[in-house]
Amino acid sequence: MSKRNSQSAKTAARERLRVERERQAKRDKIKRQGIVAGSLVAVLAIAGGVGYLVVQNNKPSHWEAVASDKVVAPANTTGKDGATVVIGKDTAKKTLKLYEDPRCPICATFEQTVGPTLKKDLDAGKFKVQYIGGTFLDGDSDKSGKIQIGSRGEGSKNAMSAMGAALNVSPEAFLEYKSALYSAKYHPEETADKFKSDDYLIKVANTVDALKNNTGFQNAVKNGTYDAWALAMSETWNNNKDGVNGTPSLVMDGKKLTGSDGQNAPMTAADFTKAIDAALKA
Repeated sequence: MSKRNSQSAKTAARERLRVERERQAKRDKIKRQGIVAGSLVAVLAIAGGVGYLVVQNNKPSHWEAVASDKVVAPANTTGKDGATVVIGKDTAKKTLKLYEDPRCPICATFEQTVGPTLKKDLDAGKFKVQYIGGTFLDGDSDKSGKIQIGSRGEGSKNAMSAMGAALNVSPEAFLEYKSALYSAKYHPEETADKFKSDDYLIKVANTVDALKNNTGFQNAVKNGTYDAWALAMSETWNNNKDGVNGTPSLVMDGKKLTGSDGQNAPMTAADFTKAIDAALKA
């Protein structure tokens, strides 16, 4: 082999090596660009995800949004936003204000023990009843004259809305439904927010003749027709002028009706009769 041929072979080999190095350099560059692009996409995806979560977390809850909705008042109501609910014979001269919260366990006890006597007196025309429902057990409160949605549940609000749907059917349906919600069979423990379920509220309603399989009532519950009204009712409770800050509370002529302890609402039929008779004579 000549030196010339040997030199040419070496030159060719060096050229091939150079070309291969350039190719490898290009492949490495493309690879680095891909990694950078992929990392950028990942960063953007993470940033987008975080941004989405921030937006979602900052969105108002259903009930916070409802607070600014226009109130649809049920039938058989009067006053601003239909928040005045008075039931009874027109001939009754006095009105008993009844303050309750749908989730209140003591209200359930009151309804189970005193409720039948109260209803008997109401039907007899001894007095009218003005129902004032609160939702403080959901954690709802008042801030500068506006409802502030709490974080302890939504059952009181949801049950109040369903009670509005019952009131829209008739005052009698409202009273029967309220009694069913507070019954020993259906009223949940205070810590069990079962009233937040529309299906559960409809299940209880199916024990009331006027509401059983009532499509109009059920649609109103599912669609939240009276959700804003429920909050308006709660505001009536929050802004009451009777000094009421707990449930159940009974007020007639601006004075609280109490049981034998002289402080709390009467929790037996006998105590209720004694207190109501005295209030009617005053």
